[in-house]
Amino acid sequence: MGAYPLITDSHCHLDFPDFKDNLDEVVDRALLNGVHRMVTICTRLSEEPKVRAIAERYENVFYAAGTHPMSAVKEKMVSAEELINLCNHPKFVAIGETGLDYHYTSESSKVQKKSLVVHIEAAQRSGLPLIIHSRAADKDMADILSSEFANAPFNCVMHCFSSGEALAKAALDLGFYLSMSGVSAFPKNVDLREIFKRAPVEQIIVETDSPYLAPPPYRGKRNEPGYTRFTAEIAANAFNMAYKDFAAQTEQNFERLFTKVTHYEKGAL
Repeated sequence: MGAYPLITDSHCHLDFPDFKDNLDEVVDRALLNGVHRMVTICTRLSEEPKVRAIAERYENVFYAAGTHPMSAVKEKMVSAEELINLCNHPKFVAIGETGLDYHYTSESSKVQKKSLVVHIEAAQRSGLPLIIHSRAADKDMADILSSEFANAPFNCVMHCFSSGEALAKAALDLGFYLSMSGVSAFPKNVDLREIFKRAPVEQIIVETDSPYLAPPPYRGKRNEPGYTRFTAEIAANAFNMAYKDFAAQTEQNFERLFTKVTHYEKGAL
């Protein structure tokens, strides 16, 4: 483990081809940067065995699975039962990612909404947190999350949050979490950092979304879990906190949201 405060990359994609040649080194570098846990995300249920195998290979890697909204038309519609069955694995810690993406795939909005509601049902029934991807769909997303939460509560993180103030408020008011990625560290994204600054720090976690969206000083290059530290350092400044204090707070937040990780580490599963 490195000399940096411990922190968790709550969202990465270690199964992507970008990591196929040096995954061992990537995981080792994460540890050197204080990133002692990673949640690798399966975006297509057909790929779940491969993602599960990565979590089984590395002690400090956990996983989640769901149907990404941009794949909702291409993939078979998943059932809540299929998602809930995955929860039997001790390192399966969340449902998703799921959500709405109208930036690239607005033509499939109806299918995306149906898929999202199925994932929400799985989160409601399993008690595991939901991982949400939302792009250019703020109103529909806020409406669905609010109405479904009124039917039955669930917990949730707005992964790689880069939406507007209204969706941030809707999510925070439901007790959900906002996740800061490299996008929030880009110098031009002052308005986004202001949205985060107005959020309770107790509802903030951090991620890479690697291999995408590398923060400075690696912007434009392949992202990897170890770079969580650089996003978190900029986030700590935004919250006017020392890095060690911000890291400790986001660790508490992560463990409050991803309770199954804590149970696993304590040998309770």
